[in-house]
Amino acid sequence: NKYNFFNTGELRKNFIIQAVFSFKKKLQSLGGDLLTFEGYPEDIIPQLVQKYDVDEVYHHREIAQRETSISEAVETALWNVKRNLKHFIGHTLFHKEDFPFPVRDIPTDFNIFKKKINKESIVRPSFPSVESITIPPHLEKTPFPDDIDQLNLIQDEETAFLALDMAINDAKNETDLYWRISPYIAHGMLSPIYSYHQLISKANKSNKKGINTLIDNLLRRDYFRFMLKKFPNCYFINECENVEDINLIKAWTEGTTDNVTINTIMNKLNTTGILNAQERIYTSLYFIYELKQNWLVGASWFEQQLIDYAPATIYGYWAHYAEQGTSIKNNKTVKDWEKLKENNTNVVETL
Repeated sequence: NKYNFFNTGELRKNFIIQAVFSFKKKLQSLGGDLLTFEGYPEDIIPQLVQKYDVDEVYHHREIAQRETSISEAVETALWNVKRNLKHFIGHTLFHKEDFPFPVRDIPTDFNIFKKKINKESIVRPSFPSVESITIPPHLEKTPFPDDIDQLNLIQDEETAFLALDMAINDAKNETDLYWRISPYIAHGMLSPIYSYHQLISKANKSNKKGINTLIDNLLRRDYFRFMLKKFPNCYFINECENVEDINLIKAWTEGTTDNVTINTIMNKLNTTGILNAQERIYTSLYFIYELKQNWLVGASWFEQQLIDYAPATIYGYWAHYAEQGTSIKNNKTVKDWEKLKENNTNVVETL
């Protein structure tokens, strides 16, 4: 991209490959299959539509600019072969049809948003598992990448459910646990609706605080997506002019700064693709208020490295770290960084 980072790094690429391979194997066990191809969707999908005489193509509508541009390219290509692209809005905990207000009137203050939807909306029940799938007998068989066996398949349906169970079990002792399930939710291996109902059903006096924090993260995820829908592209614009110092940025991304805590966090990010909430806040505020760099560059590095990357969530958080978020009361400032610097012992102990 324009910052010379990859939009998808190796860690997330491998995670996605394993997730898709697991999905393919699951469909095959139910009598179905998943056709996999390498190339641009606007080139491949119209060819498949014509080859198999497909009536309509279905997809979940996205909201960030890069993803919607891909959808538009596919839609245009399908129109050229006289086929329709059917849009669905999904991925969220709440259905927008269940909101007490239209998208244009969604409260920008997160706490008000949270109170209103908790009071006046419902989380629908999740669908039951599919027992079997019927597909046409003439579908072609498509190979998966030859190196899939070298990835040691660890990201599958069982791993996703286990991660949720572990988060619930540890909720009585910890509150910063969303990182356990966020990669699986980001890539569709866990639905937010299923996760929500599991969390509610397992809540008790001893784990209430931890469970509520997990649910709060699901609500924030919805909030960021709906804000990006209400204010298109709002989380991808920097309202301040920041000088971009290549050397400072390089030291931050590589974990070679003068700050030992930052280096520990960045090395963890670069080797695992995982950070908890406290680590994300600390290293982001350091980048913005200590190094005084363009926060979009930092967000772009997170986009490359994090395995739980989702456009609205990651850029939404960074915008709020940079005092440019939509929920004014939740914005961070330089004062938050100064306070965090004075009390970074807890961060070190967490690491």
